[in-house]
Amino acid sequence: MISILRRGLLVLLAAFPLLTLAAQTPHDVVQGTTTELLGDLKANKEQYKSNPNAFYDSLNRILGPVVDADGISRSIMTVKYSRKATPEQMQRFQENFKRSLMQFYGNALLEYNNQGIIVDPAKADDGKRASVGMKVTGNNGAVYPVQYTLENIGGEWKVRNVIVNGINIGKLFRDQFADAMQRNGNDLDKTIDGWAGEVAKAKQAADSSPEKTVK
Repeated sequence: MISILRRGLLVLLAAFPLLTLAAQTPHDVVQGTTTELLGDLKANKEQYKSNPNAFYDSLNRILGPVVDADGISRSIMTVKYSRKATPEQMQRFQENFKRSLMQFYGNALLEYNNQGIIVDPAKADDGKRASVGMKVTGNNGAVYPVQYTLENIGGEWKVRNVIVNGINIGKLFRDQFADAMQRNGNDLDKTIDGWAGEVAKAKQAADSSPEKTVK
């Protein structure tokens, strides 16, 4: 079973990759921002350990702007719920989604010691959608797979989904959202405000899944 820290690192890297420029290829986006993220972490790790808010702000600065937050949020809600949401509710859900992930998985990233990350060439790049694989080496030397799906939105490549160690994160969160809505009597505000707890449940589900390594 993958440790909580190692899987937490994978999910964080998977859920929020990477500063991008319009001229960059999908591979460049993933490779360049991974380098920036880990460089910032290496330079400021001790400060971030004592000042978590500074760490979350840094993660948001580097990772936040390049994710298709609106597309991901609507995908998690599905049309069934997103079409009923107000613009304010959608914005609140996006912010809660990003913040909760950073809080839950940030500490795992602080434990990462640059064991090794390899970004593979992009696959199926048709100018609109592309897939980029990544191999992350854990503390035990095992190598774990991550696969990003990126979409070209307004000339910029942004992340829409990720598969981490065989787990489809988008589907995992969609199922979690639908379950929460059912438990909350279809109260959208209650589900949005309690999303941090739902992310924790999704993380537990991911942690309990079978281990899969790259051979």
